[in-house]
Amino acid sequence: MELREVVEVIGRIRRNISEVVVGKEDVVDLLLAALLGNGHVLLEDVPGTGKTLLAKALAKSLGGEFKRIQFTPDLLPSDLSGINFYNQKSGEFEFRSGPVFTHVLLADEINRATPRTQSSLLECMEERQVTIDGVTHTLAAPFLVMATQNPVDQQGTFPLPEAQLDRFLMRIAMGYPTSDEGVSILRRFKERQPLAEIRPAASAAEVAEAQRFAQSVRVEEDLLAYIVAITEATRKHPEVKLGASPRASMSLLRASQGYALVRGRDYVTPDDIKAVAEPVLAHRLLLRHGLRGADQPGAEVVRQVLEQVEVPAETVLAAKGRQGD
Repeated sequence: MELREVVEVIGRIRRNISEVVVGKEDVVDLLLAALLGNGHVLLEDVPGTGKTLLAKALAKSLGGEFKRIQFTPDLLPSDLSGINFYNQKSGEFEFRSGPVFTHVLLADEINRATPRTQSSLLECMEERQVTIDGVTHTLAAPFLVMATQNPVDQQGTFPLPEAQLDRFLMRIAMGYPTSDEGVSILRRFKERQPLAEIRPAASAAEVAEAQRFAQSVRVEEDLLAYIVAITEATRKHPEVKLGASPRASMSLLRASQGYALVRGRDYVTPDDIKAVAEPVLAHRLLLRHGLRGADQPGAEVVRQVLEQVEVPAETVLAAKGRQGD
């Protein structure tokens, strides 16, 4: 697959989503960057802002299989991964797969489930496989987990532990629509349901090819150093107790490669890294003085770090020069 073909696939998916979701182009671009970076996304905002709608629109835009599971306190790990059950007719144990065996999994209100069930997603999200009774089952490719949670209503919830949050490539906030967007939403949904009308815009094979292409997106040496400098700066910030890890650096690299493709380029610029730094790093920071429970306090830390770390000056011109060659 060439750059032109990848850009065409991305454009089809974006247009499909825009038939359902009004505005939020920046959120859609981040979501597509996470998809191309082969990572998972945590959609976090107050109820009614379109988190589930966006997840469904993306899922229906991809030609693969889509499954949704509502997380509740009584949800068991086996409800996610599947079970081995005894078939009396055949006299043998058979494996009945759970909802994680899909291309796109929507984990709705993930913080409503117990930590035991939340942790059962760890192997699925990181290793792309499930081990049940000593037998390892490989998940489909591509495999994307889109989880939603409400950061305001904490009654009866179980906050995601650090290890679970670190498995999400990005945490994205939807935000409220503008007044014009609000009117457009009412007009669009007044007489029809656009979500039921959209059809797949790309096959699972095309998405997998686009993800492989994203790995080849060029990143100059000074930009690799820039990524490391940003993550190291989070560790030295006075408000940060536990900064971004080397895994966070890898996530920032993958996300910036995906974002460059979303912008139609096969090379990364400093602006790509800046655009994805906050959704990639903010949820991975553990702050001092109990500030973690505030309204995404890590985002402000990341913004301060981006202002402090020197930006490579000649990378963009060098990359464009090689592209012209």
